[in-house]
Amino acid sequence: MPSIPILETARLRLRAHTLADFSAYCSLWADPLVVKYIGGKPNTPEEVWSRLLRNAGHWSLLGFGSWLIEEKSTGEFIGESGLFDYHRGIDPPLTSPEISWILAPAAHGKGYATEAVTAVLAWGAHRFTVNEVTSIIDPDNTASLRVAEKCGFEPNRTTIYRESPVLLLTHRLHN
Repeated sequence: MPSIPILETARLRLRAHTLADFSAYCSLWADPLVVKYIGGKPNTPEEVWSRLLRNAGHWSLLGFGSWLIEEKSTGEFIGESGLFDYHRGIDPPLTSPEISWILAPAAHGKGYATEAVTAVLAWGAHRFTVNEVTSIIDPDNTASLRVAEKCGFEPNRTTIYRESPVLLLTHRLHN
C-alpha cells in the first residue's frame, strides 16, 4: 500500500485513518447534522466500517483517497476530506476526481473546512495530471457552497444523483 502523506496547515493535520479512529468516525457519520445533506440518514457502525475500508482501498488501488482531519493543538478528530473516484451513477459521468469534506458540528464555522480543502487541492495539483476536480453539493447546503466558493470552485451543472438534485462544481488544478 502506498504511503499516505500527512498534510499540515497552520491549525490542522490531515493524516491516514487508523483502526483506532473507528469510534470517533462512527460518531461523526451517525450525527444527523453531519449527514443532513449527504443522504440524510445517520450511518450505522457497519456502514461506517465499509466507508473506512473504502477509504483504505482508494489509497491502495488509486494512490489517493481520504484524510482524517485533526486539530494540531489538541489532536482532536474533527472530520475528513479527500479525493475520490466513486464511479457514481451520474449522467454524463464524472471525468475528474471528486473532492469532499465533512466536519463534526463542533468544528463548523471556524474556517477548518476551507483550510483542509485548500491543503487537499494543493496536494492534488502536484499529484494529478488532470486539470480539475469536481465537488458534488446539495443545493441547500449553503455552508459547503461557501467553502467551495472560497476555494475557487465554479458551478458546472445541476444534475440528479440518487433521485435528488445536486450541484456539480469544478476547481481548476492547473492553469
